[in-house]
Amino acid sequence: MTDLTQLLSEVSQCQRCSTQLPLGPRPVVKAAAKARLLIIGQAPGTRVHATGIPFNDPSGDRLRQWLQMTDEQFYNPNRVAIMPMGFCYPGKGKSGDLPPRPECAPTWHQHIMARLPHIELVLLIGRYAQDYYLADKRTLTERVKHFADYGPRYFPLPHPSPRNLLWLKRNPWFDTTVLPALQSRLQQLQLWPSLE
Repeated sequence: MTDLTQLLSEVSQCQRCSTQLPLGPRPVVKAAAKARLLIIGQAPGTRVHATGIPFNDPSGDRLRQWLQMTDEQFYNPNRVAIMPMGFCYPGKGKSGDLPPRPECAPTWHQHIMARLPHIELVLLIGRYAQDYYLADKRTLTERVKHFADYGPRYFPLPHPSPRNLLWLKRNPWFDTTVLPALQSRLQQLQLWPSLE
């Protein structure tokens, strides 16, 4: 079995759906074998495509607030692995970006996860990640509200996009119930143990 570094190098050169990508392929995946938290998001937007840095946008700012993580913590691949459902920017749709390309997850996810043996918690951000990994027919809202049903491995979350402000306003229980539980679970992981 190839090691993670070699596999990620193969991912970075993927051309599988290049003819369908308006900006061309630029897979955005960050991971190291020691990571204990895996974040599975949707797909890069144009800003992330330009920089190659996952969640380097307003969605990422909100996600880091939810997780109570600094940029330095969030982007430490020895603690946090980040792998979207679609690795490249899929293009613009009628209301926001197009869905993640369907080729990425079945082609790469299992191979990458097999090389992340220390993952203790997987955050499933948005409907696409949840539909792929959770074997139920619940809506995103139902999944997030009943997050405890998927523990201890999975934790479903809404997408932190500014486009989801209406959802957040309609579901105030997310701030009062789900986020504290998520933050408590992250503290249990002790991703950044004290130096004492």
